Amino acid sequence: MNRKFLVALRKRSQAGYIPVIPDIKCISPKEGDLLKGRDPVKSAKLLVEAGAPALSVVTEEKSFGGSLSLLESIVAESRVPVLRKDFIRSVADLRITKDCGADAILLICAMHPFPMLLELYEQAVVIGLEPLVEAHTHEELIMASQLKAQLVGINNRNILQLEKDEGDVSSTQQLAKFKPADALLISESSIQTAAQAQAAIEAGADAVLIGTSIWQAENMVEFYHALSTGRYRICTR
Repeated sequence: MNRKFLVALRKRSQAGYIPVIPDIKCISPKEGDLLKGRDPVKSAKLLVEAGAPALSVVTEEKSFGGSLSLLESIVAESRVPVLRKDFIRSVADLRITKDCGADAILLICAMHPFPMLLELYEQAVVIGLEPLVEAHTHEELIMASQLKAQLVGINNRNILQLEKDEGDVSSTQQLAKFKPADALLISESSIQTAAQAQAAIEAGADAVLIGTSIWQAENMVEFYHALSTGRYRICTR
């Protein structure tokens, strides 16, 4: 399996930083336009220069304003591994993701019965994508364990509500202890401050994925630096 995404996060952790994955998305269903006239590709490059070990790109168009062309552009301009975030429903979606040059793919437990999730996971590995298996409940973390997933995400919001629900790192704090053995755990969404990022790490997450608050920051590079400093627990798995 391609492990560039996972390895990049571990290296950032071992260097003494919180591995912060910027989520490149154009629209928040709750907050509206996030770009405010900025070029998302140039913004992604700035965040990589600021130390981002990997990037996440939202390609869902209707609610988040993403596209496959945005993914391709960021992959072409980026020197770090890239995750595609979308509502992946079929093996064909996996092949499209690989053709666009992505290194990793988001698989959402809540979207699929276990047999379908297993098929998508196994086919992603065959194709050469790293699956990030996303859970929002204890039961979904059990599904991730059954997959023997190496990359596991806890979404602090219910993604099926399109991020319109309220969330905070309490979901990570409650669920991190149930993560699969040997998996690298990513706390996703609802992280607004550096203190919350550190709280997620203290709860047992190994990395954080942050979108809206980075885009809403007065200076996204300075905010990124604030998010990624203060790491005290180095991930060595």
